[in-house]
Amino acid sequence: MSEKKPSVWEGFKAFLMRGNVVDLAVAVVIGAAFTNIVNSVVKGIINPLVGAIGTKNLDHYSSCLSSSCEGQQGITILWGSVLGATLSFVITAAVVYFLMVLPMAKYLARVEARRKAKEGTREVIEVTELEVLKEIRDALVAQRGSGHREP
Repeated sequence: MSEKKPSVWEGFKAFLMRGNVVDLAVAVVIGAAFTNIVNSVVKGIINPLVGAIGTKNLDHYSSCLSSSCEGQQGITILWGSVLGATLSFVITAAVVYFLMVLPMAKYLARVEARRKAKEGTREVIEVTELEVLKEIRDALVAQRGSGHREP
């Protein structure tokens, strides 16, 4: 008898129900929602702080490599936009690290410490039980040796 091959639909359904795909979909949705929070922090707090020092829009900072950079002529380096993108990345990474990664790492460390503490007490109990069993064995061997002689 030949085995029935799974249909394309069943294979696709099995693919979608795998844990990795569902986890990835959740991560993308959460990441998109978190992007709004990070953008709000940058727009509402960081940009005004940067604006107090210089300008809110870093795109205005540039340098000219030619003798004149008026209109479409000349070679203009827009280093302000690169600086703005770099600052945005660093700020986003800092917000993600301090608001998500660091608290989660501390939480996981506490959970791991509790788990190890529980395992440690189990090991002590197991070692103690093992010691008791060894003492019982030694006592039985001693009784057997003093009271009875085997041929």
